[in-house]
Amino acid sequence: MPHILIAGKLHPKGLALLDSAPGVTYDHVEEISEASYQTHLASADAMVIRTQPLQAASIAKASRLKIVSRHGVGYDAVDVAALNARNIPLCIVGDVNSVSVAEHAMMLILACAKQLIRSDNSVRHGPWGWRNKLEAAEISGKRLLIIGYGRIGRHLARMASGFGMEIRAVDPFLATAGWPAADLASPTDLAAGLAWADVVSVHVPKAGAALIGAAELASMKPGAIIVNTARGGVVDELALAAALRAGTVAAAGIDVFDAEPPGADHPLIGFDEVILTPHIAGLTQQAAERMAISSVQNVLDFFAGQLAADLIVNKDNLK
Repeated sequence: MPHILIAGKLHPKGLALLDSAPGVTYDHVEEISEASYQTHLASADAMVIRTQPLQAASIAKASRLKIVSRHGVGYDAVDVAALNARNIPLCIVGDVNSVSVAEHAMMLILACAKQLIRSDNSVRHGPWGWRNKLEAAEISGKRLLIIGYGRIGRHLARMASGFGMEIRAVDPFLATAGWPAADLASPTDLAAGLAWADVVSVHVPKAGAALIGAAELASMKPGAIIVNTARGGVVDELALAAALRAGTVAAAGIDVFDAEPPGADHPLIGFDEVILTPHIAGLTQQAAERMAISSVQNVLDFFAGQLAADLIVNKDNLK
């Protein structure tokens, strides 16, 4: 029977599922670093991994490895090419945290528009008269561009429509397959969408260079808001700090960072018009339970020959 390496803290319901599986054994390393699980690689037939890297050198040490299951949907920290070379499938969870992430993005949009940090500081530290500057804004009637119109983007569109926002979306992946959104206008290109939007919310995976860099930020409307709950590096953090200083961007909500946790000298920490959260958008109690169960179930299904093909992200590259 398989021996599973759990790399990262797992909700007790996920561990309970493993405990109830006949003949399955496992090691559980809660620390989130690549170094922390090295001594367990040689005995692992499978891995369930959180956000820490899984690079080629680690994969090479795992001579028995047959399946890797991500505790989530992103996999930019995993060396997929190294898995492909070994014919090892990489799977993700299904639709378990999209509502949580969309809610978080909606919260950041509201917090930015209402200048929540400045408002809170005016009560705690003064001056109370800050309120008379009228820096808080409404989002009703404002234009929201959603970059990435998968499950999270569609949930966000539904929520934002309840606030009376005008919504458009752009998604390079879906645009080639036919636009699925009967409730939205046809997709715009990114440049046109950025120039049109009052608020931009990012929901695409990281793929090389930043999708939103200095040029893209400069093309946005003065006073725009940008929110990133996708992946660190999709929005260039240094360029965003420069845009905030210049007033091109009025506020930002950032849940993900190039390096996590960000250092005390991170360029966005000094702005009181920026809401920063610790990569927590998908980490509600409810979503954590669903992700743990789903990521473990994927491993059990694999060894039972029942893993759903649509959860394998590298199936087209396996021999």
